[in-house]
Amino acid sequence: MKIDFQPTVPATARLVAYVVNKGAMPAGLEKSIDEGAATARFKGNPGQIFESFVERSGSVVRVALAGAGEAGADGRRESLEKAGAAVTAKYLASGATSLVLDLSNSQLSADEAASVLLGLRLRGWRHDIYRTTMKEELKATLTSVTVAGAPEGTDAAWASESALADGVEFTRELVAEPSNKIFPVSFVAKCEEKFAGTGVEVTVLDDAEMEALGMGALLGVGLGSEQPSRILAIRWNGGAEGEKPTVFVGKGVTFDSGGISLKPGAGMEDMKWDMGGAGAVAGAMLAMVTRKAKANIVGVMGLVENMPDGKAQRPGDVVTSMSGQTIEVINTDAEGRLVLCDALHWAQKEFKPAAIIDFATLTGAIIISLGNEHGGLFANDDDLADKLTAAGKASGDKMWRFPLSPAYDKLIDSPIADMKNVGARGAGSITAAQFLQRFIEKGTPWAHCDIAGMVWADKPGTTWDKGATGFGVRLIDQYVRDNLEG
Repeated sequence: MKIDFQPTVPATARLVAYVVNKGAMPAGLEKSIDEGAATARFKGNPGQIFESFVERSGSVVRVALAGAGEAGADGRRESLEKAGAAVTAKYLASGATSLVLDLSNSQLSADEAASVLLGLRLRGWRHDIYRTTMKEELKATLTSVTVAGAPEGTDAAWASESALADGVEFTRELVAEPSNKIFPVSFVAKCEEKFAGTGVEVTVLDDAEMEALGMGALLGVGLGSEQPSRILAIRWNGGAEGEKPTVFVGKGVTFDSGGISLKPGAGMEDMKWDMGGAGAVAGAMLAMVTRKAKANIVGVMGLVENMPDGKAQRPGDVVTSMSGQTIEVINTDAEGRLVLCDALHWAQKEFKPAAIIDFATLTGAIIISLGNEHGGLFANDDDLADKLTAAGKASGDKMWRFPLSPAYDKLIDSPIADMKNVGARGAGSITAAQFLQRFIEKGTPWAHCDIAGMVWADKPGTTWDKGATGFGVRLIDQYVRDNLEG
């Protein structure tokens, strides 16, 4: 969606929206709008919409009021995003191709105006490229928004938020694409195209290079697939020279059939989004590189496809990870941790990070625990956990911390190897995190974000339609803004 700025409302405007704080109608509106809003019990609550029609300069103009809640209230950013998103949801498929957002009497700051625009743009993303018989009245028509009378500095504030929107939308695209379009090699190709000319350093490891490094755990997952596996690393040096980078690692299982431990057929199509962690890392890197973040950061993505085949690994097999630790594969559907353990170990050896944070759609157990409201957070460092929790709250990508404890280690001890890849039924998300922790070097702050319940939505949310949400991008970006940039 194209967004531009003008000092005043164009004379040709036929659809004009206003952002309204609770109990504070904008000055200068027609009496019919004020009275109509009061009759309709419009109070300016977050996301509330009122619509009317008025005559201006001899033309009928469609007018919308979008509620932004109380000025200065807690959760103000979310309320402002709801206002912008509500406008888009109302008019995206309305037949209107353009809209004017009049902020001249909105009493918003530049940052607040940018939050409205972020919600407006994010709610407008849809993935309709494969739909050829959609009814005309269901097609998205709104393509441009003109912002009139924006507070001074809004364009600069929006430049940063626009970069964030770029990242969220890229993640949504990666996650929404079917697995015959996004597989390890094509994932890499899309990222190489997207990051071309941005100044990043890109590293790609193929099967032979990973085998030479001893990545038996990651490569074992991909044995049953005709698609080769890949490691992709994107490095951005925007901070102080010589300063250790913070590394974000994403699980990228581009399709997860479960392997020999085959998943049930019903719902298996959803497993195209089992690369949501890698998608989040790729999108976050794009957002931060686009806005030229003043930080040294690296995104590492372990990319595989997990399929059943005559060459696929079997339950009971033992694989050797790059770290040298051996793993008894009890369940081939617990593959994400096998991918991550080698990616985490390689990232630590390659980049010597100040901290390492991984994102993965790792366990169904986290959905049982948290539903679709929070991602699960595990960490070996309280300060890192607190900072991620705060970033999640500020960005809207909310996280909830779970425990790590040596008491859980015995659940993944193996009688024939150093560990097994699953424990008993209980504490499934915790034992997965305990598994990953065994591959973190002593003294390295580490956090694991299990986002299995968050990357895909069965119904529209505040700033997304049904489907890919882009979860994780905003969390990573907010963490970097708050803790790594000056």
